[in-house]
Amino acid sequence: MVPLLKTNDMVLISYVETLLTEAGIGHLVLDGNMSILEGSLGIIPRRVMVIEDDLGAAIRLMRKMELGHELDADTLARHDKAGGSEAP
Repeated sequence: MVPLLKTNDMVLISYVETLLTEAGIGHLVLDGNMSILEGSLGIIPRRVMVIEDDLGAAIRLMRKMELGHELDADTLARHDKAGGSEAP
């Protein structure tokens, strides 16, 4: 699995989860229970992970929904370098 986005915005995470589920894209949210350690301050960003084979579809979906600016920069750079670049 690879990170699609990292954020502290729980509303965004919920929205992205809904989009991914409806599109049939396998995903998982990591670090959601870190609030126990951080005291519910929202310091540690949650990561939305997708199956590597679904990364291209997830990126296209995020861009279509005008959420391209939320994509994980490192994952996006590796994807684009590997020739998986899609028009914004």
